[in-house]
Amino acid sequence: QVRLVESGGGNVQAGESLNLSCAASGGRSFLYYTVGWFRQAPGKEREFVASVSDNARRTRYSDTVKGRFTASRDDDKNMVYLQMNNLKSEDTAIYFCAVGGKPLEVNTVAFWGQGIQVAVSS
Repeated sequence: QVRLVESGGGNVQAGESLNLSCAASGGRSFLYYTVGWFRQAPGKEREFVASVSDNARRTRYSDTVKGRFTASRDDDKNMVYLQMNNLKSEDTAIYFCAVGGKPLEVNTVAFWGQGIQVAVSS
């Protein structure tokens, strides 16, 4: 069992930045998982945001965040990050850290964080 705890969310104005962090503990070595982020806005399905492969050589982003968000991982610290720049009101959602197989999709996630709120006002 891998436990994931997100931090760094909050309320910001459009155009501002936030950096989400996710601390992983327990279970199988963190090194072997693809890690990433999903989000869920009110009344909508959970959607993929970004992922980083298990060797950190490949990142993948949804079209809606490409060029604005950067996902990264630090395997020595068992941490996952999501740097979010130029935030828009449509980025408002609960953000979930996730680890699983590749490609990282809702149905390949092995473990989820509890989620953290990001609210962007225009």
